[in-house]
Amino acid sequence: MFGTLFRLPKPRRTSRRTCENTYMALVVVGGHSRSVGKTSVVAGLIAALPEFHWMALKITQFGHGICSADGKPCDCATTDDHFKAISDEKDLSGESDTSRFLVAGAARSVWVRTRQGMLGQAMPDIQRRIAGAENVIMESNSIMGYLHPDLYLTVLDAGQEDFKVSANEYLDRADAIILHQTGAAPKWTAVSMDRVAGKPSFLIQPPPYVTPEIVEFVRGRLNANLTADLRGSRG
Repeated sequence: MFGTLFRLPKPRRTSRRTCENTYMALVVVGGHSRSVGKTSVVAGLIAALPEFHWMALKITQFGHGICSADGKPCDCATTDDHFKAISDEKDLSGESDTSRFLVAGAARSVWVRTRQGMLGQAMPDIQRRIAGAENVIMESNSIMGYLHPDLYLTVLDAGQEDFKVSANEYLDRADAIILHQTGAAPKWTAVSMDRVAGKPSFLIQPPPYVTPEIVEFVRGRLNANLTADLRGSRG
């Protein structure tokens, strides 16, 4: 069961053909475990597709006893005081994930933190934050329970056994797979790759995490959606 599917605002932007349109691209990048390269893929796409003037969001859900405000242990997670926090990144050092998005060329970078299982309560705030963006790219699996993006990419590494519940839940909705080229059978056993058979698949040997083929796939899909949107707006 998916959660509430929020309707994204579609702010006006000028296309490269100078005609006004209402299309806002939304790309989501997820992955089955930590350290598989989700952040690197997002940063790579931002750098490779500067014409989209991306607003980037990283969504983190903390467990019990961790404060959403700063990600540190505290007692507030047992109350309703600090179940979410949203902040704009300003640092250009590249040391944090959201800072890396800015360094890659994002017009804006935002870190969304929520208590585990409470992302839905943060959706109205997220929706307001992205209302003025030209195009949006998000790092998250769980956001798929609330949005229908133009493109959902999932990063898989057969060498890592852990498989997040959220990644498993939305695996069928992936538009393409970015797969670490290891040559070995997947260490995970509870998830069948048959579920993504036939979907576009791109092998990577990091670094880099984003290949020219991935860039052209994303650009082509988004430009096709923009063309369809323009045709629809003309009746």
